[in-house]
Amino acid sequence: MDSFETTEGPAGELVIRTIAMPADTNPSGDIFGGWIMSQMDLGSGILASKTARSRVVTVAVDGMSFLQPVRVGDTIACYARVESIGRSSMKIPVEVWAQRYRGQERCLVTRAVFTYVAVDESGSPIPVRRAS
Repeated sequence: MDSFETTEGPAGELVIRTIAMPADTNPSGDIFGGWIMSQMDLGSGILASKTARSRVVTVAVDGMSFLQPVRVGDTIACYARVESIGRSSMKIPVEVWAQRYRGQERCLVTRAVFTYVAVDESGSPIPVRRAS
């Protein structure tokens, strides 16, 4: 099973939930993919910082594909989990699920793997401080 497979529902912990608003759309009324990506980065960044117990920076995003559109009024929820921890880096798969406005339907919108690096105050990589 790879990092993206999901059969029943979201994988990982809920890291952020928000509502898609008209200000998040392009001129055609579609929610910007960049807005969704920023929500993923915010949510998984919270998990990365909590895991490293330090400041973190995003260094890569792999495998992003949009499977369903998000519409104004939909609630999106980002779920993330720590897949691996290196010396100073962490790989965190993130899934975005949408609950349709005024409905109960929930669908997988997109997924990607974010890579974060723990850094000190000057921005230099530091070892991830693992729980003892």
